[in-house]
Parts: sequence; C-alpha cells; structure tokens
Amino acid sequence: MNKFFYKILVSLNMGFFLALRDIRRSNIWTTVLISFVMTLTFLNLVVVRGVLVGLTQGSVDANKFRYSSNIFLTELRDKDYIEDSTQIVKYLESLPQVDSISARYLSSGKIESGYKTKIGPNDIPNFAVGQVAGIDPDKENAVTGLSQYVINGQYLNDTDDDKVLVGSSLLFKYTAVEQAGSSPLKDADVGDKIRLTVGNKTIEVTIKGVLKGKISSIDNRIIMMDRQLRQMIGRSDLNASEISIKIAPGSDEDYVKSLILNQGFDRFAVIQTSTEALPKFVKDIATTFSLLGDLIGSIGLAVATITIFIVIFVNAITRRKYIGILKGIGINATAIEISYVFQALFYAITGIGVGMLIVFLLIKPYFDANPINFPFSDGILVASMKDVLQRAALLMASTAIAGYLPARIIVKQNTLDAILGR
Repeated sequence: MNKFFYKILVSLNMGFFLALRDIRRSNIWTTVLISFVMTLTFLNLVVVRGVLVGLTQGSVDANKFRYSSNIFLTELRDKDYIEDSTQIVKYLESLPQVDSISARYLSSGKIESGYKTKIGPNDIPNFAVGQVAGIDPDKENAVTGLSQYVINGQYLNDTDDDKVLVGSSLLFKYTAVEQAGSSPLKDADVGDKIRLTVGNKTIEVTIKGVLKGKISSIDNRIIMMDRQLRQMIGRSDLNASEISIKIAPGSDEDYVKSLILNQGFDRFAVIQTSTEALPKFVKDIATTFSLLGDLIGSIGLAVATITIFIVIFVNAITRRKYIGILKGIGINATAIEISYVFQALFYAITGIGVGMLIVFLLIKPYFDANPINFPFSDGILVASMKDVLQRAALLMASTAIAGYLPARIIVKQNTLDAILGR
C-alpha cells in the first residue's frame, strides 16, 4: 500500500478511536444539548423552507387540480374562442391517455342584488363584476372536482337552467374586500334571486351555491349551465373558450401534449401543460419564497456552524494538556484533528437522524392531512427525500469544517507549552 495512503488510514483509525473515547467520556447532557441544537438547525433548514415553498405549492396544486387540470387549451390571442372545438374534443375522447374533458364557455358579466327594492333612479345599485363560465356540471366535476369547493348550498345539476354558482369573492358575506368599480353583493346569499347581465341580455337567476377554491378563476366567477350561457351570448356552435383535460393515471403530460400538437390543433388553441398554464405571478411568488427559505436556512446553518466551532474550540482549549500529551507520545496532529471532526460529525448525524424522523414521521404527515388554511392557498410542507438529503449533506459539511478549524488552531501550538499549560 502507498505510504501516504497508509498514513492517512492510520490517522483516520486513530482519530475515530480518540473521538469515540471522548464522546463516551463526555457529559451526557452536554451531548444531548448539542445534538438538540443540530436537530433544530436541521428542522430550520428543511421545515421553514418547506412551509414557505408549500404556501405557493398549495396555489400551484389548486390551479392544477381545481382549474387547468393536466392539459389546458385556451383560445389564440386574436380569437374569442377555440375554433374547431368539436373536432378537438372528439380527438381527445379517442385517446386512451385522456381520462376526462371539460369544455367551458366564457364571457364577462355582472350580477346585481337589491334591484327589487330600488326606489328612485338615483339609488346606487349593488352589483359585482366577474367572469361568467358555462359548464357541463358532470364533466366539469369529473375533471376538477368542482363540487368539493361549494362551501354553502349545492352544486349544479343538469336541470339547473335558472340557477348559478357564485364565487365567494363576489359576495360580501364571504369576503369584505371591495373591488374597483364594484363591490361584493351585500344582501345576497344561497337561495336569493339576482340579476345576471351578459352583453345586452339580462336574466333573473337563483344562487344555488357559493364556491371557494382559493384561486381567482373560481372565486371570481359566476358558474352556470353551458347551454344557457351560449344562448345569452348568441353562440350557436360548440366552440369553447377553454378546455381542461385530465389525463389517466400513469400518463405523461408532455407526451399527451405532443399528441395534440401532432394533430395540428395548435392552429386553433394555445396548448399548455399544468406547469405552463400557471399564472406568472404564482411562478414569481414561488421563486421568491424559495429564495427566502434558502436565506433563512442559511442563517440557521451559520448559527449551527458557529455553535459547533465554539463547542469544539472550548473543548480543545480545556484539553490542551491532554492534546500535548497525545502529541508527546507520538500521536500525529492529523489524527487529533480528525478526532474532533468525527466528534462534530457525530453531533450532526445524531441531530439529522432525529430531525429526519420528526419530519417524515410527524410533521409532513400532519401537514398532508391538515394543510394550513391560508386565505390564498392550502399550505403544505414540501420536503422531498432528495432535497432533505442535500440539506443534510450541507449541514454535515459545514459541521465538519466547524470541528476541524478550532482543533487545528489548538494542535498547532507548541507541544511542551500545551503540556505545561503555557
């Protein structure tokens, strides 16, 4: 064996032996306290960032599962609807990779309440402006599970031509935030009749249910039967404004998108996967929160590194005589330095091990079962095994450096001075 590698191997073995003996002889409560600090540092690296990222991940998931689904088709920029929608839907229904499809018809509209008690022409009407969406209730529910987000009242059925679902942002009872040019309806709730105006047509409808999906595409919409909306906007064809496609389990979004593109349907619609269909502000917030989580984690990592440095430095200072004796009897300096690195790694590995058990056995299952109910999303904890292992490696590397530096400072002192305590 090469002499250099033999010397390194001997130093590693000797360093491990010295570290093991020091840990066994150390105060148990000191060991527990240092390991606890490392556990908290690891949790700060993983959990704080995971919660911050989880805030936006909740919005990402909501947009995907409650609105766009896996593949999302919208009209071209210079068009008001997706041309040849019937042929597109027919092709999609023939694909084994497609589970269900929902074609929606959209138009701007206005709802008004209190019009029956309006006395004079100068009375200010209570109205709210939103997007009106015409859907097939069963098909929409199969794609997005929209019925799950009815927080009051009931979901639409196939005979509800005179009923609507209203987003929570359009009703004062469910939101007190007023919008520019309109305000939430202050005296309207489930069972009340309201006026719905689309274009130059106005009808009276009943609020059957209130929706809250924590995305504007649900909370700011008035949902009604597709055939009724087509009649109001004078649409005799079946050309939809948007089409949401839910793919079968195990299918790939990019592959299904490529199948649609190969048919040349991009001539009639913008075709996007769920990730591509995310609103830009959601992507920007996700990036911002990820950077913020990294910043907070970096501060925690720096604190842990300094803590380990101080602990090892104090330990080495108080044992200068012992270190001097080890050098005096022929133990090389490298082995002594390595022993302190092993001690630091022991604290890190112990803290990381406990932290991983807490994350994957307690915290993550809890958040998965009980998402944080934020106004704009259902917050979850984002903590993949790959990400957690990367942060564990980062913590171990910084801890090893923090253990080596103070040991190196003390070991470099003169052997005789160390033995005599000078």
